[in-house]
Amino acid sequence: MKQILSILILVIFLTGCTTTTNNRLYTEKYNIAGVQYASKDVKNHPELDGPAMTVAVYKFSDSTGQRKPGLNIAHLSSAVTQGADAYLIETLKEVGNGTWFQVVERAGIDHLIKERQIIRQTRELNEDKETLRPLLFAGVLIEGAIVGYDSNLETGGNGARVLGIGANSQYTRDSVTISIRLVSVSSGEILLTSTTTKTIIGAKTQGDVFRWFDAGTLPVEGEIGVALNEPVNVAVRLAIELAVCDLIERGNQKKLWAFKSNEGLDLQKEVEETISDQEADAKAEEDKAWAEVDKEVENQKIEKNINNGNDIHSSYFNLEENKL
Repeated sequence: MKQILSILILVIFLTGCTTTTNNRLYTEKYNIAGVQYASKDVKNHPELDGPAMTVAVYKFSDSTGQRKPGLNIAHLSSAVTQGADAYLIETLKEVGNGTWFQVVERAGIDHLIKERQIIRQTRELNEDKETLRPLLFAGVLIEGAIVGYDSNLETGGNGARVLGIGANSQYTRDSVTISIRLVSVSSGEILLTSTTTKTIIGAKTQGDVFRWFDAGTLPVEGEIGVALNEPVNVAVRLAIELAVCDLIERGNQKKLWAFKSNEGLDLQKEVEETISDQEADAKAEEDKAWAEVDKEVENQKIEKNINNGNDIHSSYFNLEENKL
């Protein structure tokens, strides 16, 4: 009995130490704040040949109605983000190095109008004749929503167990679907549409050991594992970025706009390379000329030293002849 009690106390102690160590390691590894940036495909997208288009985004909502999935019940929180319009606006601002769209505020238009009213009233009370500039109006609207979220589209795994020692891995695949459209303000016509889907992968790997001790009277079991799930917010953002880039490509195919030609950029690069080569050649010629000058100076110094030595040698022999 004392042996069993000692083993239980040891297990509890080791569990507590392991938990404390894991919490410290997880805190050091994952407790990091960072800034999210648009992907390289968005920033490096071909630039627009012409002035940026003024666009407005009123709403980009969650139309799926899906709740976060659980083992037995669905949670109260939504399966996807309710603020996807922030990702859409940032993508529109960043695509093609910011050359495509000039985004105007419409989601918080009420707050904007109230602030403008406050400024106008304050200036009237202070008899300030300076007037506010009019708000920009959009030529096109970007409408859309998160239209689909499907969980457990595919699940699977593999594992093995031998003599109480086992290991297994499992995975799940979900998907989120985004739909956006470009609408003309002047006519109300839907000019372009795009629908994209992004998969969401989750994986889990674990191992366990089960053994009997003390003549088969004391069972001991241990487990270790890790599970990694792709963030849904990241998947939503990537789907939005893909939809925006696809919308731009479709507009280029329909001749609604054109990509900026690279001829001017190539010519400028060629001129810069030519100038750089000419400067390098001039620098090489200058270094060569200075090297020749240094060599000539060195030769003159050597010749002068030789002449001085000859003069000293002649003077010495003349002196010896005079002594004789």
